[in-house]
Amino acid sequence: MPYSVRLCGMIGGFRFKICGLMQFLNLFGTTIGYTIASSISMMAIKRSNCFHESGGKNPCHMSSNPYMIMFGVTEILLSTIKDFHQIWWLSTVAAIMSFTYSSIGLALGIIQVAANGVFKGSLTGISIGAVTQTQKIWRTFQALGDIAFAYSYSVVLIEIQDTVRSPPAESKTMKNATRISIAVTTTFYMLCGCMGYAAFGDAAPGNLLTGFGFYNPFWLLDVANAAIVVHLVGAYQVFAQPIFAFVEKQAAARFPDSDLVSKEFEIRFPGVRSPYKVNVFRTVFRSCFVVLTTVISMLMPFFNDVVGILGALAFWPLTVYFPVEMYIKQRKVERWSMKWVCLQMLSCGCLVVTVVAGVGSVVGVMLDLKVYKPFKTTY
Repeated sequence: MPYSVRLCGMIGGFRFKICGLMQFLNLFGTTIGYTIASSISMMAIKRSNCFHESGGKNPCHMSSNPYMIMFGVTEILLSTIKDFHQIWWLSTVAAIMSFTYSSIGLALGIIQVAANGVFKGSLTGISIGAVTQTQKIWRTFQALGDIAFAYSYSVVLIEIQDTVRSPPAESKTMKNATRISIAVTTTFYMLCGCMGYAAFGDAAPGNLLTGFGFYNPFWLLDVANAAIVVHLVGAYQVFAQPIFAFVEKQAAARFPDSDLVSKEFEIRFPGVRSPYKVNVFRTVFRSCFVVLTTVISMLMPFFNDVVGILGALAFWPLTVYFPVEMYIKQRKVERWSMKWVCLQMLSCGCLVVTVVAGVGSVVGVMLDLKVYKPFKTTY
């Protein structure tokens, strides 16, 4: 069982089961969001080159389905990697790619603002008229979910800590890593978001990099979008591995004598000294998991709305409620003390954010489904 789910055992009882269920649902949903996001970036690369070659004469409409399938096939291959200990290099590459595309997006945003000579947009967001008052409310709620999605790292934070070597103590290493990563990530994403809105105003796209056009410098945009794809390839594995580990350990415990579950078959390749070990259950289950997330992504390729739903589902229960309850139990915080009341107020406030974000994102998906034809709509 993943360490983060075992940690939920601190609160015990029925809440332990709900905590574990929410953990896995969020991990599963995040892999869907990453599949959608990667296809958007791959399509952006294809369209930029199409526009460049045709001089803007070709509208370059295309379906996202082939790109999701390409991403899924890649993930099936990477899913043969057994556990976290073997994908440290993938996480490192993903982190470098994240820094790359964030830097390019921020730089292009600053350049676009300078070219405009004015800050577009307003402090209150999109104007009434461009959208109705009701639509603006739903979009505002959805935006809260998009922001909350940035906290999804908390789900795998403890999983990563469980793989850190000691000494020094794992908790000490992770505290330092968390401080640095949160500071850098918050700074970059806030700058990218603010400069992107300042550059495009109400017309700011969901993927900032697609808003700079498809001409100059089209090659730089290709680099940035390629970096996003590589980043998401690694991120998908980080979020999928805890699910893989849980299901496979449960299967091994239930069927200890089954060769399909426990036996490793060796496959030798010419020129390779060490044999490649394959487990039938692991290969089949992981492949089916990737296929399922890919098909769901193809049915609902609405990045902003899906991200909003994922952020809403994970934010309050996993980032606020359960950690707060664990802290109260671990530190034995007295009921109705000042600290207890403040923690409960924080939890209630975040619950409100989760509810309104979830409602706004669900409404967004429902509106998208009215005009979207599964497997047929092109962009």
